[in-house]
Amino acid sequence: MKYLLNFLIFPGFLFTAVFGMAVSWIDRKVTARLQWRVGPPWYQSFMDLVKLSIKEILVPRTPSKALFFIAPLIGLSAAILVSTFLWMANINFGSSGFTGDIIVIIYLLMLPSLSIILGASASSNPLASLGASREIKLMLSYELPFIISLAVPLIKSSGLLKLGDLISYQSINGDFLLSFSGFLAMLVSLICMQAKLGLVPFDMAEAETEIMAGTYIEYSGMLLAIFKLTKMMMMVTLPLFLITVFWGGFNIWKYLVILTAIILIKNVNPRVRIDQAVGFFWGKMTLVAVLALLLAVIGK
Repeated sequence: MKYLLNFLIFPGFLFTAVFGMAVSWIDRKVTARLQWRVGPPWYQSFMDLVKLSIKEILVPRTPSKALFFIAPLIGLSAAILVSTFLWMANINFGSSGFTGDIIVIIYLLMLPSLSIILGASASSNPLASLGASREIKLMLSYELPFIISLAVPLIKSSGLLKLGDLISYQSINGDFLLSFSGFLAMLVSLICMQAKLGLVPFDMAEAETEIMAGTYIEYSGMLLAIFKLTKMMMMVTLPLFLITVFWGGFNIWKYLVILTAIILIKNVNPRVRIDQAVGFFWGKMTLVAVLALLLAVIGK
């Protein structure tokens, strides 16, 4: 019963969902101010989800109706699991988690993107298929430097594979971010996180002004609300993951620094083409990640 409450209420689904809605409002409010607009009220994210939830779910004529319905739940389930593991590690880092939980989390962090690909492919819409194709290419491009950069703290900690152990190690030996290799790895991970979240300049899979929401074009009602909520929760989960691995564990000002970086990158860059994104991640970002890895090995 205790573990069920952890997953559903605190620190799992309900807590992270509310946190995510608050972060989504901050993002929209700051963006509006930068564009000389007033922006939405604080409860707008909640009202958007409520409005979508009471609308009719329109199902396209597709042979993959089951996958069309299941896909949003896959991403949401992964976001709930990752957020629960991360919050538990930060709250009780000495007595929670399991050896290798960081590897499990890396796999789970791929599922929200995979759920978008599966849902778009199941809808049988040409624009959704185009969005899914872009999402696949983007995912294949950013995962390489992302995983390489995450190897840096593992090397610097002599192979620790448990989140709680990484937090404990940094509390004694200093945050990985404070080293040159750790800083480079954190920078690469931050940019890869922007792509994982599907935010500008890496929102080509959705691209509302180009392919009419792309991967989400056939989704409506509760199913679209689940996708939106998953993205809000990932706005909490991904920064928390980077803070845990590179910056010694959660602190609200650390999270605000990461959130500020996310919003700034989103508002000062135009959308790039998918070929530009692939070249950027397989080229510059991979080289920087490899450099950080080599420096970590030399330093160790």
